[in-house]
Amino acid sequence: MRVITKLFTAWFHEIAVKLLNPVFPLVIVLRFSRMRTADFNFELPQELIAQHPALRRDESRLLVLNRASGQVEHRKFREVLDFFREGDVLVLNNSRVIPARLRGVNAHTGGRFEVLLLEENSTNDWWAMLCPAKRARLKTQIAFHNGNGQSTNLQATVVEMNDEGHRRLNFSGTMDIKHDLDRLGEVPLPPYIRRQNSSDMLEDKERYQTVFAKTNGSVAAPTAGLHFTEKLLDDIRSRGVKICFVTLHVGPGTFLPVKTETLDAHKMHTESYELGEETVSVINRAKAAGRRVIAVGTTTVRVLESVAAQNNGKLVKNIGKTGIFIHPPFPFRITDALLTNFHLPRSTLLMLASAFAAPGEISGRDVILSAYTEAIRERYRFFSYGDAMLIL
Repeated sequence: MRVITKLFTAWFHEIAVKLLNPVFPLVIVLRFSRMRTADFNFELPQELIAQHPALRRDESRLLVLNRASGQVEHRKFREVLDFFREGDVLVLNNSRVIPARLRGVNAHTGGRFEVLLLEENSTNDWWAMLCPAKRARLKTQIAFHNGNGQSTNLQATVVEMNDEGHRRLNFSGTMDIKHDLDRLGEVPLPPYIRRQNSSDMLEDKERYQTVFAKTNGSVAAPTAGLHFTEKLLDDIRSRGVKICFVTLHVGPGTFLPVKTETLDAHKMHTESYELGEETVSVINRAKAAGRRVIAVGTTTVRVLESVAAQNNGKLVKNIGKTGIFIHPPFPFRITDALLTNFHLPRSTLLMLASAFAAPGEISGRDVILSAYTEAIRERYRFFSYGDAMLIL
């Protein structure tokens, strides 16, 4: 019986590996990995959803999960230093959050709209989420207000709708809407973080942004990176750890719950990324030498594993879009440790963390949900402004 079990495990792992091969028929693979979305549900007390960040970035808490033993340690985030080794590579997502939330009214009826910019097609041509969406019909004209509720010259017209319910907007009254966002836009906080008005968001302009943010493009923060300070990064470097960066512009789809009954029926959103030559060189050398690659955030993992999947496990300089959906079982090729936050029930982020907890197997879901149960019992803070988890 033990031999049969081992053979089945090896066979299942081989099938999972083939999932990364674009010539392998995906439909065959997915028949053997039909996990239910409901398997990734859990109950979270509302009071554990963090509404504000810790007083200092590195004062958040850190749950350390050992995958091999299942053991959990409770630390402060600044103590993450204890878990680095000389020669490790720490990879961060340096995408910068843009003030992508705009407020306006229907130019003819006065009805209010909230607009979240999603993706730029060309200058003044953007895909966006509108609320209420049902009132944003084709040719609807929207006049925008500034942060004080005063009218501006900025307008937009709805010119297209897609299957996801997003609207394509053509802006007028500006040379380039991107240049007006700092003046007119708001921090695109997720809906579970509540603010009464824009004046309550002064703290968020700084704290919903990593200290190493560089390239504009995200409409949601790569939240695992929010815990780092410049000093902590310097201390990590002093341990002989090489720090490098990828860019993945985070979209709102990252945080949305999966609505399909099974994972294989879910259509993953795509996000733009860039993987530069320096990062590629550092990571490939580390992997060849048997040194660890520690990814900060699920967005970083998506870049590394997407590119590796396209290049037989190696990284190459790359710019593109990824729609990779990482869930159990998944054989990770680059990532050796993961630093991440605590994620929403039924979210693709939780599924990725579950896959990493037991690479190539389906048991990682139980490992992660057990750790989440411990975190809830210990009153950890969840989601974007919440605490962190290090999975080793």
